[in-house]
Amino acid sequence: MPVAAHQSKAPTAIRTDLGAIFVSLELSRSKWLITSLSPGGGEKMSKHSVAAGDVAGMLARFAELNRKAQARTGRHFPIIVIQEAGLDGFWIHRVLQAEGIESHVVDPASIATARRRRRAKTDKIDGEALVRALLAYKRGEPRVCAMLRVPMPEEEDRRRISRERKALTNERVRHVNRIKGLLFSQGVSGYEPLRRDRRKQLAALQTGDGRPLPAHLKAQIGRELDRLELLLEQIKAVEAERDAMLAAAQAVSPAPAMLLNLKGIGPEFAIVLWSEGLSRHFDNRRQVAAYAGLAATPWKSGAIDHEQGVSKSGNPTLRTTLVQMAWLWVRHQPQSALTLWFKERVKQNNGRLKKTMIVALARKLLVALWKYINAGVVIEGAIMTVA
Repeated sequence: MPVAAHQSKAPTAIRTDLGAIFVSLELSRSKWLITSLSPGGGEKMSKHSVAAGDVAGMLARFAELNRKAQARTGRHFPIIVIQEAGLDGFWIHRVLQAEGIESHVVDPASIATARRRRRAKTDKIDGEALVRALLAYKRGEPRVCAMLRVPMPEEEDRRRISRERKALTNERVRHVNRIKGLLFSQGVSGYEPLRRDRRKQLAALQTGDGRPLPAHLKAQIGRELDRLELLLEQIKAVEAERDAMLAAAQAVSPAPAMLLNLKGIGPEFAIVLWSEGLSRHFDNRRQVAAYAGLAATPWKSGAIDHEQGVSKSGNPTLRTTLVQMAWLWVRHQPQSALTLWFKERVKQNNGRLKKTMIVALARKLLVALWKYINAGVVIEGAIMTVA
């Protein structure tokens, strides 16, 4: 039998008829790894490192990639860049856009990885995986990864007030607990560091066996109170800034004022709902719930069909606030349709599954507030406050 004159070639790992230079950035504190796949270079990816923060070096590398591709093919190609969302924020993305370079920021958790117990992980492997994900995304493959909608600088800055207040209140709790713990070790209970007469109370305290507080312990608690009082002043300043921003925002959007008109929603809830979620555009209620991480996660395979609970893959600040607000909604809006639905479901389970149902209520509440803000659909039975 004659040997075939033409033997089929093994398929290449990556399609080589590219219409752009695809680049991934693997960012760290010390260096940036630039992984690229260029037209005319076969399926081989090139890698180059620059010092972290060296924007000029990165742009020079991009120019060199373009020069080499043009020398090979005689054509000029656009550059498309992908990077993971992380510690560096979005400033590199904005630099690239200012240079006229197409840039994408991907959610790293959305990229498929090997499920082996011990999988290799290096910057080189991650850089190549990012390039492959970018190629698939530009081909139009669905669900290959989740690209983030990068917020505008003013939108990003607007979130800082509520997040700073949360960090300050958490620190306040730690100082209060520290003071109470120090006193409890001496048999003292009932002391409230947040009261205005905290210094006077401290001077009159005695240990459980009737002695005055030890001098060094008293001095330590005094320094804790100094830090606590500084935190209280900073929280007041942040809250004043928050209220001023809410007042100024009413000239731009009616959403904050509409939220404040609902009983049970105060300035803190209003600013978190508006800045973290409801100021964005959503096409449908599923996108709203998914952004907050409150969308259901099914598990269906063969005869197995059950829910795994909410995905928790969205905005954690918005999700936490909504769960807290759901508990207060039940208290302050007892006759609303959402509260009646929650009570009926809990009643059907003989008072159990309250925590599970409150998360479901939080999802329904978010969707209802989204409809209220965008379409003016008032939640059925909701009590409005007096303007």
